[in-house]
Amino acid sequence: MMANTVQAQLAISDQHITQDTLLQRCLKDDRLAQKELYQTYAKAMYTLAFRITNNPDLAHDVLQDAFIEVFRDLKKYSGKGTIGSWIKTIVIRKAVRQHKFEQRFERFEAKHDVGIPYNEIASASLEKAILNLPEGYRTVFTLVEIEGYKHKEIAAMLNISESTSRTQLYHAKKTLREQLKGEIK
Repeated sequence: MMANTVQAQLAISDQHITQDTLLQRCLKDDRLAQKELYQTYAKAMYTLAFRITNNPDLAHDVLQDAFIEVFRDLKKYSGKGTIGSWIKTIVIRKAVRQHKFEQRFERFEAKHDVGIPYNEIASASLEKAILNLPEGYRTVFTLVEIEGYKHKEIAAMLNISESTSRTQLYHAKKTLREQLKGEIK
């Protein structure tokens, strides 16, 4: 019986599945289709969550929570835009909320070392500088410069004004220029 299951899994993964077919199968709680959807977007969404939260454990939590919401609310996906952009919106909202939540309680709890030296992971000076930006600067910078969102979209996502978004981006760029002035030739 297990051999048949493995063969069925291999057969499914060998087939070229269209996005619509994959989504329909996900809506029917097909676990293999859900796994494929997850594997298609997980790496990019983790990277986005990490850039917003600046914390690998928190980024993993955000990713997990976001995909739980994706599979729970997939029937709400209207088909306007790509499924990837819909998932990205969920990840951004979760990351921003979770990061704010964690910061509120950080002052009351002792900081725990996760045992990961960030300076060894982020070898690129730019990535390191981005991660050192204050939360608001980093979030807006990531959404505009890396993810390509417009200030109007960011304002709606983060519940801020467009001018606040523009100001955050201006200060983020100014701070990055200062931090990287020795690196810039």
